[in-house]
Amino acid sequence: MNKIIEKEEIVGARIAKLDAPEKVTGRTRYINDMVLPRMLYAKIFRTDRVHAKILKIDVSKAEALPGVHAVITAADTPDGKIGVIKDNPPLKGDKVRCIRDELAAIAADTEEICDAALRLVEVEYEDLEPVFTCEDALKPGAPVIDEERPDNIAMGQNFSHGDISEGEKASDHIVEGAYNVHYVTHCNMGTSCCIADISASGKVTLYSQSQYPYIMKMDLAPALDIHPGDLRIVQPPVGGAFGSKLDVYPNEPICILLAKKTRRPVKLTYSREEEFIVSPTRQPVEFKIRAGMTSDGIFTFREVDSFLNNGGYTSWGATTPYVTMRTCTSHYVVPHVSYSARAVYTNNPFAGSFRGYGNVQATWCVEIHVDKMAEVANLDPIEIRLRNANEPNSITPQGSDLGCIDLVGCINIAAEKSGFLEKWKTNRATWDDGERYKRGIGIATSLHNAGGAKIHKSDGCGTILTMDDYARVTVMTGASDIGQGSDTVIAQIVAQELGVPIRDITIINNDTALGPWDVGVHASRTTYIAGNSAKRAAIDARGQLLSAAEKQSNVTADLLDLRGGYVVQADNGEVVIEIAKLLRQIHFAGEDSTLVMATDYYEPPTEPEDKDHMGDMSAAYSHAAHVAEIVVDTLTGEIRIEKIWSVQDVGKIINLNGLEGQIEGGIAMGIGFGLHENMQIEEGIVKNPSFRDYHLVTAPEMPPIDMTFIETDDHEGPEGAKGIAELPTIVIAPAIGNAFFNATGVWIDHPPLTPEKVARAIWERDNPNLAAE
Repeated sequence: MNKIIEKEEIVGARIAKLDAPEKVTGRTRYINDMVLPRMLYAKIFRTDRVHAKILKIDVSKAEALPGVHAVITAADTPDGKIGVIKDNPPLKGDKVRCIRDELAAIAADTEEICDAALRLVEVEYEDLEPVFTCEDALKPGAPVIDEERPDNIAMGQNFSHGDISEGEKASDHIVEGAYNVHYVTHCNMGTSCCIADISASGKVTLYSQSQYPYIMKMDLAPALDIHPGDLRIVQPPVGGAFGSKLDVYPNEPICILLAKKTRRPVKLTYSREEEFIVSPTRQPVEFKIRAGMTSDGIFTFREVDSFLNNGGYTSWGATTPYVTMRTCTSHYVVPHVSYSARAVYTNNPFAGSFRGYGNVQATWCVEIHVDKMAEVANLDPIEIRLRNANEPNSITPQGSDLGCIDLVGCINIAAEKSGFLEKWKTNRATWDDGERYKRGIGIATSLHNAGGAKIHKSDGCGTILTMDDYARVTVMTGASDIGQGSDTVIAQIVAQELGVPIRDITIINNDTALGPWDVGVHASRTTYIAGNSAKRAAIDARGQLLSAAEKQSNVTADLLDLRGGYVVQADNGEVVIEIAKLLRQIHFAGEDSTLVMATDYYEPPTEPEDKDHMGDMSAAYSHAAHVAEIVVDTLTGEIRIEKIWSVQDVGKIINLNGLEGQIEGGIAMGIGFGLHENMQIEEGIVKNPSFRDYHLVTAPEMPPIDMTFIETDDHEGPEGAKGIAELPTIVIAPAIGNAFFNATGVWIDHPPLTPEKVARAIWERDNPNLAAE
């Protein structure tokens, strides 16, 4: 009897990450571990002021120190600038605008010599009046931060749909609120590091942790006055990013400039304190919201004004209204909407991209406000959300086709599994019972793009797939794996199509000189877009194999399948030929020889926003609902999370291990945002630049998590999948905030809900007369 191969479903299975064995055994070589021959070390001299004219920089003593090979200042560098609107010179020569500012850089034989040289740099300043709040920066006569933008506005966005006045007329209730969201930082385990190496012909190789290596070439090259084709980005394993590596920052061009001057490789690594002070933060935003509804809780209008504290320069934090706006205008059905945002220059550190990309801030604002509206309408938090939920295939005010979403399912499942309504009613009845410990339960939902975002001209990804004589598959993809597990997902998709074991697939994606284009890791896009590209390339290669097998077996290709390393008859799994043997026959066929290889470039069916912020900017959208159950110690202000219920529309599960890991990690980050994490910036200075003083969520603080995944089968996604990485970070903090109100009857509008803030809010509730004084 011929051998029979049963069909195996690799997509949807629990697959360990491909890089897990190397990482858990300590064999992974991160960039911080790398040493190149003749390599020098570099450090940056930074200002100790937040706003001042630079009168003189004297580096002569540093240059004379033995072991120093180069010292550079703005006078030694091209005039190019970096950042989203090109307002950030890598080295500053005219004035300083925030505490991060880079005035000089040193390359030496050792880091210790660099430290000694830094102490020898002398700078003369003329101090300027600083400004730290958006309100102060916008006052008439305020100090000007960037002379090219004398109004102190870096970027602005406005959108309206419908007629707010008509919405007001239709409203029985109008609820107003203000919500200020704070500075937090990424806290990657690996600190920022880059290595620059210049070839004899002048070509540049940059070893970088960048999340967007191909676009980085386009952004970085002009600032250095070099051709992008002469810049190669190599991406060693990344020790965490979460959006922090989605821009060009001064350390990278500075490292290249030092390598060009010394003609030797140069490595620049941040200390942990430097990482806290210098890395981009989550964008702090001040929101004001007015929203109306009918007497039965149907939303009539929503009006949002926001100010973003831009800091001294403009990175991707200023562009977060691209996503924030979609939440404010399109989360729930709201017929009349208005949104305004201004990114305002100040002398604070600047913000960048961060997981959730503005939606963490917007969802805090919208979801806390929805619960306040429920209170006014005398509705419970579940009912008001169900009455206003987006339906599948809805078109939002900004033109997003929501497709196969299931917000109603997310809400209902979360409410049912958590026993939400019964607990919610019970908790409210105990507000005045005098007990120290109060239980609360809260829900929040969100809308987020789940298939990329057409920010750049292309949001696509390329794949080059080859098969060797032994049925080993090499997939060269433009998509970077920065720890999220995309390599494993791509390998699963390819293995499913080609019928080979996942261990026989190698993913290559760490070198712009080898791989095809990709726009970078952001916008929950990699599984969706890189997965589609890899799947289509694998389908092409599959067709080549089946076509060759058809000629040998006299069985038409449509009746054949690939399973377990064999070509088999599709109906019964009977083996026709081993795939490896078939490949050797294809490759060694004399004049008819060919190679089994395939290429694909997948561009999602999306459109960029027009000047009025209209456009279906993502290929897919997704909803999630989180419920948090908490216990509040009304004496100390401590909040303990008892349990979290997470319900997420995922389209299709590709890797269950990876999916659960993303949800757990995202929730941990969201808990930190809601309860603990707070970059304390006072008059432009970071006051807590260490893990000791910056409270990250630790393993003992993580509650049990009940996860439910709704498979809505996105018609365009690979195997029906959607992107899921950002939503768990977005949703959990406002669920905790709403649970706190359910426990105490007190609103805290501005996160984080630290013990000090909680205890004070409860004391002010219980002592209104004293609090008023």
